Amino acid sequence: MQSPVIPMLDLQIDFDAGSRRDPPLQAGLADVTASMSNKGLLGGPDGAPALDENELGEAWADLGASFGADASADRMSFSLRSLTYPDLLDKAVQLAARELGEPAFPEKIWLRERETLNAAIREANTRPATLAARAFNTAVYGQHPYGFEMTEASLARIDVDAMKALHSALIVPCRAKVSLVGAVNRAQADALVTQLFARLQAKVAGQGAATCAALPPVDEVAALTQPVEKSITFDSAQAHVLMGQPGYKRTDPDFFALVAGNYTLGGGGFVSRLMKEVREKRGLVYSVYSYFAPGLHAGAFTLGFQTRPDQAKEAVQVATGVVADFVTHGPREAELQAAKDNLIGGFALRIDSNRKLLDNVANIAWNNLPLDYLDTWTQQVDKLTAADVKAAFARKLQPEKMVTVVLGAEPSAK
Repeated sequence: MQSPVIPMLDLQIDFDAGSRRDPPLQAGLADVTASMSNKGLLGGPDGAPALDENELGEAWADLGASFGADASADRMSFSLRSLTYPDLLDKAVQLAARELGEPAFPEKIWLRERETLNAAIREANTRPATLAARAFNTAVYGQHPYGFEMTEASLARIDVDAMKALHSALIVPCRAKVSLVGAVNRAQADALVTQLFARLQAKVAGQGAATCAALPPVDEVAALTQPVEKSITFDSAQAHVLMGQPGYKRTDPDFFALVAGNYTLGGGGFVSRLMKEVREKRGLVYSVYSYFAPGLHAGAFTLGFQTRPDQAKEAVQVATGVVADFVTHGPREAELQAAKDNLIGGFALRIDSNRKLLDNVANIAWNNLPLDYLDTWTQQVDKLTAADVKAAFARKLQPEKMVTVVLGAEPSAK
């Protein structure tokens, strides 16, 4: 997407290399591979010098540009931001090409990073929210990789050879989806991407990997067959409650109906049903929310709140009743109109910067959405009816089969 207002380019490269492809005993491999990819460069076959972590950081600082990587459940993403002045952009692309094709994965740095991660995991394990989320994800996702969690044990099984193997197998040009937003035209974008992948392409060719074989499929998230209730003892001033079940894929045709409906149910803050029933009418919580997290697989529908331990049972009953009533009857016309007005009125804020535009363009590419997705977004919301929302929620949620995790409630709330 050409955006010539300022001389800036934002670029994102996405690979099917997220944590859903982590081996079960090496949960966290995608995350650490992404974070370690910018800890230094090998020397290039053309005589380009090796760079350690500090030298690489200084090289980016000298260019006033940035390049980094991160991993989500579905994808590993590399992001470049640079001014588009020819002398700067060319150097930034060359350096990014080296990071893609010649990461060093230094073992000494990994041992340091692993200790930092282990310390963070130990600290997180003292938090009630962490423990509740872990129990919730395990119950919702079962054996699906969406429920895998990085632990000290899984980190101990990850070494730099595992990172190199992941990078060689999955970070290859023919698996990439590249999105660009900024002050470049299509011809410049094509040339830039060719240059960006030059070193990675040469590396792949040197390994004899001329084509991309299809990656093995990842199983879908299994639907729940019965309710799951977990009560976890924890000495906490507040009981932490999470409720939900597998939701839907991002490509589901009910996407817009579910977005609009969830605004009414629990995503709209003080105007949501959950907030009115659980907080305003009964004073059981300070805040309550719900959201869907669709991905390549059915991401969870999550409803969450904190409450006094002695009120947990009542709050769960009220929240469950609100969800059940919404699934059965759907939104009232006035509620749906308020949701549509908010979503349509706020649409401009979703695309008011190059970074937000890039997020949307990359979303189109990654999920194979129609190329006119942004042009028709407000129309898709505006044409929704209350019957559409009711039918979508009836297809996706079964309130009688939800996971309910309560951490820190008094025994009477079990």
